Amino acid sequence: MIPKRRFFISAVLILFEGCLTQIAVRSMGGVMDHAFVSFNEEPDLRLAEQGLGGNLKLLEAMIKADPRNEKLLLYAAQGFTAYSLSFAEDDSIERARGFYLRARDYALRILDEDEKFKAALEKDDNAVRDALKSFDKANVPAVFWAALSWGSYINITRTETSALADLSKVLAMMEFVAEKDPGYYYGGADMFFGAIHASTPVVLGGKPEKAKAHFEKCLSLNGGKFLLAHIYYAKTYAVQIQDQEVFENLLKKVDEAPLDILPEARLANAVAKQKARRLRAQKENLF
Repeated sequence: MIPKRRFFISAVLILFEGCLTQIAVRSMGGVMDHAFVSFNEEPDLRLAEQGLGGNLKLLEAMIKADPRNEKLLLYAAQGFTAYSLSFAEDDSIERARGFYLRARDYALRILDEDEKFKAALEKDDNAVRDALKSFDKANVPAVFWAALSWGSYINITRTETSALADLSKVLAMMEFVAEKDPGYYYGGADMFFGAIHASTPVVLGGKPEKAKAHFEKCLSLNGGKFLLAHIYYAKTYAVQIQDQEVFENLLKKVDEAPLDILPEARLANAVAKQKARRLRAQKENLF
């Protein structure tokens, strides 16, 4: 039998070791800040893909040591969404789905600290909207990355009814972002709504003119500098209305824009240029 005094000392040492681990992890938070800034500024896609993979595994190790660290959880949500959108989607839909869900779950771990919101996710979109009423602008990043990753998963999993059933909740979350901070992530909420409305067939409720309005607002918010907005505009809206001229004009803008048009988003713009080349190669099948 372990003497009480020895048991107490052992418990204190374990607790102290855990605290030291968390302190060490949090002291690395500043390094991760710089790492993600550097990643987003990287124009070389191969180097970015290799670097991001390693950073994501490091992030997951840090989260295991400090599982409630909101900064790390948000970086993981951003990172896995970016990895899936930038690299996995074009190579393996199954991998992309897995990464989008991992991103969503990291963001939801932040939001699930609010018990009302956590319970609302098990209900419907009206419950989600009601729960979001207690949130403010500070909650926008976690809500945005949860909704974007979840919505992106749904978009590439349209054959599964269970996935589509969650879309109304995702829309409610993105409506919150559009209301509280429409300029967040270069007008990302409007880019999302534009893609959703334009990728849904008109007979099923798709609204091409509403999609166009969202894309135009997104481009207005980022000054036309966030090139992925042009890509989704072309890929969804131009294809839905079968307008080859609009399609080509949007891709031409991506081709002609310098990578430094938005230095803090060089990587996203490099991804857009690569997607423009792939979209153009698919033109005969799209029109």
